[in-house]
Amino acid sequence: MNPFSVTVTMNCARRIIGLLPAAGQGTRISPLPMSKELFPLGFREVKGKAGLRPKVACHYLLEKMHLAGAQEAFLILRPGKWDIPDFLGDGADLGLRLAYLTVHVPFGVPFSLNQAYPFVREATVVMGFPDILFEPEDAYRRLLQRLDQGNAEVVLGLFPTDQPEKVGVVEFDETTGQVSGIYEKSTFTHLPYMWAIAAWQPTFTEFLHQVVTERQRQLIGKQPPQMLKEMPPYTELPIGDVIHQAIEAGLRVEAEPFEQGSYLDIGTPENLRRAIAAGLYPSE
Repeated sequence: MNPFSVTVTMNCARRIIGLLPAAGQGTRISPLPMSKELFPLGFREVKGKAGLRPKVACHYLLEKMHLAGAQEAFLILRPGKWDIPDFLGDGADLGLRLAYLTVHVPFGVPFSLNQAYPFVREATVVMGFPDILFEPEDAYRRLLQRLDQGNAEVVLGLFPTDQPEKVGVVEFDETTGQVSGIYEKSTFTHLPYMWAIAAWQPTFTEFLHQVVTERQRQLIGKQPPQMLKEMPPYTELPIGDVIHQAIEAGLRVEAEPFEQGSYLDIGTPENLRRAIAAGLYPSE
């Protein structure tokens, strides 16, 4: 029996909102003189400014979201990462309206994303991690096209991988695109694709909210955030696990594989060095 009952009010005029979870502490790459999402990786033109200006890691993601039709985006931060709003500001130079939310519980990406629930519950969401670089440029457009053309509540953007133990690999029907499983950091070497970006309908936003609400009730009950230091050990909940739960609950999840696509997480020294040395994302 499905423990979650998902009811949403659909809005005919679709509103596309970007969600960028940026609450991580960057322990894999620390110390850095700034949040990893702001590491310079190229140059760009800025209206009203002479010459090229630095293009930071999260610019690439925000530009792709905007290209797909997003007019606004929320970045969810942990307290202390104030250099991100200080640098990005209101997003006017990107053609976006940017807003910032903070998350005060250390339970993983789903809890970060759920902070935006009151603001996105009736919107179409495009989600991505602001410390990743990927191609193709029109990836989010293709996810939204699949979302529009079928019955999917979630569409995942897939990229080739040979490191299933470090990512979330996806099992899906190559004919219909329907996803049957997501396996985080697994030994399933027969699955050649990982997921890195997603687009979803309000039905999944509601499902995510219910999962997080129940999980938080189990973990901390009515304790305020300042009491978290007294909590017993916990395990972070990956967003891939929530999507897998959605599949088991009857929501339709589909995949859009980018067979010739590329993906790079700059959150480790090795991958950051690759991005710089190989010139994978040079100035435009």
